[in-house]
Amino acid sequence: MPALCFWFRLLLLVALGAAPAHGAAPGPQRPPATRPLPPDTGPAPRLRRPDEARLQELRGQRDFQYVEPTSRPEESAWQAFWARVRQAIAEWLTSRSYSHFWRWVFYALFLVAGVFVVLKLLQIDFTALLSRTPRRVALAYDTAAENIHEVDFASRLAEAEAAGNWRLAVRLGYLELLKALSDRGLIQWQPDKTNHAYLAELPAAGPLRAGFREITRQFEFVWYGELALSGPLYARVREGHRAFLSQVGGAVRRVA
Repeated sequence: MPALCFWFRLLLLVALGAAPAHGAAPGPQRPPATRPLPPDTGPAPRLRRPDEARLQELRGQRDFQYVEPTSRPEESAWQAFWARVRQAIAEWLTSRSYSHFWRWVFYALFLVAGVFVVLKLLQIDFTALLSRTPRRVALAYDTAAENIHEVDFASRLAEAEAAGNWRLAVRLGYLELLKALSDRGLIQWQPDKTNHAYLAELPAAGPLRAGFREITRQFEFVWYGELALSGPLYARVREGHRAFLSQVGGAVRRVA
């Protein structure tokens, strides 16, 4: 029995020594055997080129243009000018002088513009606040109920000129011309008639219509447009009135 155990242990040791240890590095492996491919004995491939017109059409389509253009499109002279202006303004807005001085100048201009807009919306005469309102002398003359055949133009004109009321003097002089035209039968005066209606009644031939058209234009600018007149300017207007009165006096009286 002891001899049997001895041989059994001997055989176990031999079996354990012959088995490979766990985790031992494997031995070198041979590469798998490769077999060369047979030579290609078929016909050479034939290249097929697309139609040239079709290629040009595809090149012109935007969907097939994958490269961004590197060159900028040509600019016109006007576009180049505004581009330089924008660049100059951008450089100026980032400059030191704008940050320390011009910025406050712009703020002041914006403030003045805002005040001006508010005064306009409130219908306040901005110029009247900054200038002295001229002194106007009231005259004993009502322009709403005037009748050219009842006005003493010589005395009324003298009063308006003495008071420096050049606008009223121009109106009186214009009404004096209408009275002269009416007395000569060249127009039919009515209180509700327009100045251009009187102009249409004058004969087309001759200097009267052209002269009266210019005098009417001056009167409407002064009276309705409230054009400010000085003494020398009024003297020129009055001289034109006197010249037209001379023409009317020499015109042939129209028989009704």
